[in-house]
Amino acid sequence: QVQLVESGGGLVQAGGSLRLSCAASGRTFGRYAMGWFRQSPGKERDFVAAITWVGSSTYYVDSVKGRFTISRDNAKNTVYLQMNSLKPEDTAVYYCAAGDRVNYKAREYDYWGQGTQVTVSS
Repeated sequence: QVQLVESGGGLVQAGGSLRLSCAASGRTFGRYAMGWFRQSPGKERDFVAAITWVGSSTYYVDSVKGRFTISRDNAKNTVYLQMNSLKPEDTAVYYCAAGDRVNYKAREYDYWGQGTQVTVSS
């Protein structure tokens, strides 16, 4: 069992940066692949980034490549999403998720946080 708590969201101007954190409970955190997803009102929950359990491989949706960086610190049971050069279209609730393997589909993840709001003003 893994419990996830996101933090770090907020309001930022276009071009600014935010770093999201996802703190996990449970001693098996290091065995899970981790993903970040985002959801805007009336839309589906979309894949943003993912990282393997050892952190050796990362994956991104095309729209955030070169701007966002996912990383993890298994000693701290935490995964991060560094977001730079933010755009208004990045506005959404951001969720972290844990699963057995990296996947682009939200339904393949077993555990979810409550989400953190990111709002980018133009």
